[in-house]
Amino acid sequence: MTGRRLDVLFLLALPASGKSEIRRYLDALDTDEASRLGLGRPVHLDDYPYVHAMRVADEAALLAGRPPTFFAGMDEPFADPREWTVLTRLLAADVAVALGGGSPPVPTAGGLLDRIDHIRAEVGLPALGSDLRPILAAPLAAEARRIASAVDDAVSAWDPVAATLVVEFARGGPTGAPLPLEAPFGYRHALGQFPPAILERARVLYVWVDAEDSRRRNRERAVAGLEGSTLHHGVPETVMRQEYGCDDIDWMLGHARDPGSIDIATGGTIVSVPAARLDNRDDLTSHLRADPAAWDEALRAELHRRLVRALAR
Repeated sequence: MTGRRLDVLFLLALPASGKSEIRRYLDALDTDEASRLGLGRPVHLDDYPYVHAMRVADEAALLAGRPPTFFAGMDEPFADPREWTVLTRLLAADVAVALGGGSPPVPTAGGLLDRIDHIRAEVGLPALGSDLRPILAAPLAAEARRIASAVDDAVSAWDPVAATLVVEFARGGPTGAPLPLEAPFGYRHALGQFPPAILERARVLYVWVDAEDSRRRNRERAVAGLEGSTLHHGVPETVMRQEYGCDDIDWMLGHARDPGSIDIATGGTIVSVPAARLDNRDDLTSHLRADPAAWDEALRAELHRRLVRALAR
């Protein structure tokens, strides 16, 4: 954090809790309004493009008569939970690039598959077979370009004195799982995939919605034909219950060394990251999917008040 401006803001929550809508709201703020929140100009990254690419890859494999690679089925969770670590490390690499370190993604299917294979090897998963790559090349070409373009946009927009990098993702565990969640589930494990140099610059804003309400809103926001959109995609119900049935932010807040923070073990050290919850159980954000001219002014004003309180902490 530089002065009162946040360098990196992790925007976390269960699916459909309002994260993407809050990002849209932050984009609509003028410079003075954002500054009063302690934010610079928002620059965005999230991991949904990788999830979508993995679904596209599995669909292509199935059409070719091959078993899915990443998921147990088209509406099922990951076949191997270690794919969560793969997903997080892909995002962590993009964040590092946006902040000025590392090599940007190559905008080709081969480049994307090479990145995935490299991280799969790190976590003990087998490489994608050479016979599978030709099947995935054409379907993944557009996904690879979209991912590389998003990172390029973040690099171009990043300004170390005037921007805030907003990093959105959701993590959780099975419904009723004991806490703390065991790796590779949950935020404790996911945030531990980011290096200390990034976490030391970061703050966490958690958007609080109950798991049951998250499932309801997830069903309501899904719009056929817009599966690639973070505002309108739907997570399969089985995934919602088996991988987003609970999360561990509350546990982390309650077991931190310092009040108002969460402790992340990474790179052989423990980083204490300031964290706050924004209560969105009464849904101040769904209206933000509409055209800004149609936003509900009372809901918008209340959301802004809660953002002020949470970000000040």
